[in-house]
Amino acid sequence: MSTAGEVLGGPGPAHPDSRIRAFLRLVMIEHSVFALPFAYIAALTAMFRLDGNIHWGRLLLVTIAMVGLRTFAMACNRIIDREIDARNPRTAGRELVTGAVTVRSAWAGALVAVVVFLGAAALLNPLCLALAPIAVIPMVVYPYGKRFTNFPHAILGIAQAMGPIGAWLAITGSWSWQAVLLGLAVGVWIGGFDLIFGCQDVQADRAHGVMSVPARFGIPAALHGARACHAVTMLLFLWFALVTDAGPLFWVGLAVVAGAFLYEHTIVRPHDLSRLNRAFFTVNGFIGIALFACALFDLLVRGLTV
Repeated sequence: MSTAGEVLGGPGPAHPDSRIRAFLRLVMIEHSVFALPFAYIAALTAMFRLDGNIHWGRLLLVTIAMVGLRTFAMACNRIIDREIDARNPRTAGRELVTGAVTVRSAWAGALVAVVVFLGAAALLNPLCLALAPIAVIPMVVYPYGKRFTNFPHAILGIAQAMGPIGAWLAITGSWSWQAVLLGLAVGVWIGGFDLIFGCQDVQADRAHGVMSVPARFGIPAALHGARACHAVTMLLFLWFALVTDAGPLFWVGLAVVAGAFLYEHTIVRPHDLSRLNRAFFTVNGFIGIALFACALFDLLVRGLTV
């Protein structure tokens, strides 16, 4: 078996910096862009309603907690799925399959990430720390979901829904149904685009017994399901805007999001998945950033103090 150093192109053990870079590639750290904007929307909206001021220290801790938990979740996902990944041509180049990252190193990174998450939760408030283990559970369950249910996308949605809810709790220290609405919107949104993403693996999933909506019900059904999810997402966003008395700029952001959803579902068709990556990465990344920018400017215009 090749050593990590040999896989990375050098003799002997890999340099620590190379191992860190390989681990960051493994967990796709840049994909934090999907979840962070909505945690920020929740946190800043809570600050606006609390006292109208941005609490930068808490916002930093929210960022650390989100990145830590997501890193832990992705590392667990890659570790648990490494044998499935090895059998799928699309994922056979992932770091745990090629040996660029060892299983031991991946577990070490996951442990560091979850400790960072728990530490940030502890620094935020007692309620965040008490509820933190609940947030960890679906992150570990999700990778196993494709082994016992055709709807692992729903487990992913539940996991992702916790981000905005946790961010609101981090600021106020109390439960909020407004945050639940935003969390549900995010969960349904991510579950919907995971349906789209899963369409590219239908043949490999069916060949190896991996369960998903596209593999069980077909690509057309999965795409119809994604459209339904994103319609529900828009309704939940609208509901959140109403119950939080959002201003005009936030509504502009919702109009932009609606347009992005329409575009996303016109470029991916059952017999043409050539633009799937554009729909998954580019459009959904844009949705999070665009809505966050509009929400931020809306709160600043309405009196949120930097």
